[in-house]
Amino acid sequence: MHNPRLFLAGVGFFSKSGLLPWDSARPPDLPQSLLGRAYKGSFTNKIAKQHPSRQKYQKKQWHGRPRDDSWQERLADVVTPLWRLSYEEQLKMKFEAQKKILQSLESYLHMLRGVSGTVAAPQSEGLHCLLHPIIPSPTTTGYRNKSTFAVNRGPDGNPKTVGYYLGSWRDGNVVCVPCNHLKNIPEKHSQVAQEELCVQKVTLKDFFTKGPGTVCGLTSLYFQESTMTRCRHQQAPYQLLFGEPHIFEDLLGLKIRISPDAFFQINTAGAEMLYRTIGELSRVNPESTLLDICCGTGVIGLSLAQRASQVHGIELVEQAVEDARWTAAFNGVTNCEFHAGRAETILPQLLKSPKDEKLTVAVANPARAGLHYRVVQAIRNCRAIRTLVFVSCKPQGESMRNFIELCCPPNSAKKLLGDPFVLREAVPVDLFPHTPHCELVLLFTRDLHGRGGGNIVRARGSKWLQRNKLSQPEENPES
Repeated sequence: MHNPRLFLAGVGFFSKSGLLPWDSARPPDLPQSLLGRAYKGSFTNKIAKQHPSRQKYQKKQWHGRPRDDSWQERLADVVTPLWRLSYEEQLKMKFEAQKKILQSLESYLHMLRGVSGTVAAPQSEGLHCLLHPIIPSPTTTGYRNKSTFAVNRGPDGNPKTVGYYLGSWRDGNVVCVPCNHLKNIPEKHSQVAQEELCVQKVTLKDFFTKGPGTVCGLTSLYFQESTMTRCRHQQAPYQLLFGEPHIFEDLLGLKIRISPDAFFQINTAGAEMLYRTIGELSRVNPESTLLDICCGTGVIGLSLAQRASQVHGIELVEQAVEDARWTAAFNGVTNCEFHAGRAETILPQLLKSPKDEKLTVAVANPARAGLHYRVVQAIRNCRAIRTLVFVSCKPQGESMRNFIELCCPPNSAKKLLGDPFVLREAVPVDLFPHTPHCELVLLFTRDLHGRGGGNIVRARGSKWLQRNKLSQPEENPES
């Protein structure tokens, strides 16, 4: 699964730090208590307590001076902080972390609804929703299909060291450390990172077409010159030095086109497990319309298009929308429309005047910043949306606000007028071995006028577990 075609040489030459253009808009008047509980005793802190060397690294200012632990170990502690644990231990810790997040959410929602509110009987793990065992990644080493390396001064003073940064620009102690030892980097990427790269584009091109870099077998090489760690094509245009303007990936029976500015999961094998899980939970059928919110290159919507009546994808990055449209045309998918722009602008317009009475299934896969509160309002207030599958790589962060708004009682002050959703099922899917991160897939449903859809959800959850028992860890994550 580790196709060298997927290595994008995103070599950046940085003169100063830059701020990421995060959208800081937040819903008004939301309490901080749940977020506080979610952050307290966070997963990162838990790892630090179990590994004192990592805790020491996090708290102590080192100002670029060598210490007892090696540079390589310090970098591994930052990039892959679980590298000292067996993969079975990693899965257990991630499962426990996701369970605690869900417990905090359910506890807070119970408080909002009041003692007299309707609460379903506990399902599993002391939760009212059904928490499935974590789905492990099919591959645990060298799984990254894309690597972006920095070039700057290393611990030995070499100004052309290739690797990842340690330290902070604010403290003036940034050092670029070689990363060939990291468990998530493919060997061929590491071989390239150990070579010296020159600033000149011609030399860089020759390195990958005639020199040692040919080991990667690149089909595309882009160069982006920027003072920021990460930015979009509009801010600093990608320059194609050689090869095809796009890379392609085969996923779930589709040929997917990917532009350099488009998001694509770094673990291809794990992504297939994730998208299959989303399809299972969504229960899309020919009588439903699918809304794919923050759709990226459109993989989720395109993979479910044959089951749905119509698919609408919404994505901010224009290159990704162009990729989704190309992929749909190439694969003969005719019932998908993809819209470029902000979800908070497009989604309310799509939902304002539905042409038919078909039920709508929504899938949201936002970035770590979560959904804009106007998107949550539009979902909550659209009666046609009975099912929502929410994918979050950081559920203890801003996405927690989204969960609260989706499930809290109606609130006219916040324009949350529709019936609340209920969290039914949760499936952790590990796409990032050796790191604290995993994707959490949450199924929210609501049965308007109380017609009792909960029993149906529980029944299909049981069957889903039986069909996927081979993906479960052999040991109980709680043991």
